[in-house]
Amino acid sequence: MHLAKTWRMNQREAVIETMKANGGFATLGHLYREVLKIPDVSWKSKTPFKSINRIVQNQEYFFKIRPGLWALLDAKATLPADLRSTPKPESDHSYYQGLLVELGNLKKQQTFVPKQDRGKTYLGKRLGEMVSVDDIFPFTYEEVVRRASAVDVIWFDGRRMPTEFIEVENTTDMNGAFLKFVLLSGFHSTFRIVSPASRKLEYTAKIMHPSFSAIVTRTRFTSYELVSEMHAKESEAVALRQAWAAS
Repeated sequence: MHLAKTWRMNQREAVIETMKANGGFATLGHLYREVLKIPDVSWKSKTPFKSINRIVQNQEYFFKIRPGLWALLDAKATLPADLRSTPKPESDHSYYQGLLVELGNLKKQQTFVPKQDRGKTYLGKRLGEMVSVDDIFPFTYEEVVRRASAVDVIWFDGRRMPTEFIEVENTTDMNGAFLKFVLLSGFHSTFRIVSPASRKLEYTAKIMHPSFSAIVTRTRFTSYELVSEMHAKESEAVALRQAWAAS
């Protein structure tokens, strides 16, 4: 008597199933956190996250939308409109806002975006559903808090003090962001410009203006690609902690 072999999902199939469950697309971070939860998949590797990264680059099954964001070829026709074609600047802005909120949440920061941005979407989710802070904490004088509430993304620590003020600068002039940072320079916070890597030279030239001397050493330029990499790495760390707790 011959027993039938038990079917087991392979690595690529596990990635595909995870994407399907998420609407046909996923960030690398989402894949890192969710794929390894699928039971009875043999990874036979000490570096499963590198395997996932390699798998999504197989153009027979997947395509790249943005840095760190992939989708199934079979699902292309049913994806949200802004994920089917070349992203528009306004969708780039809300996408990276959402990625930064999710990154802050993963890092156990309390996250805030301006009221006027709460209805914008990140991969089908409203930004207002993702943040952990509805009303900005009154961390200083009312007028300064009011001005701070217009910053694209703020991370707060457990004491409700701001740790990072982040402005996403896709096409707009960076000077407006720098002026906000100068107003907030009395706080022990990091100021961060998140922008396409191609704007690094523009950033460097503008931040060196004497008007911004109070923030020049505390302001960071972070490319879209690096934000995506940090999101994936933090998700990898979360997945490893979950595996450690379950072992």
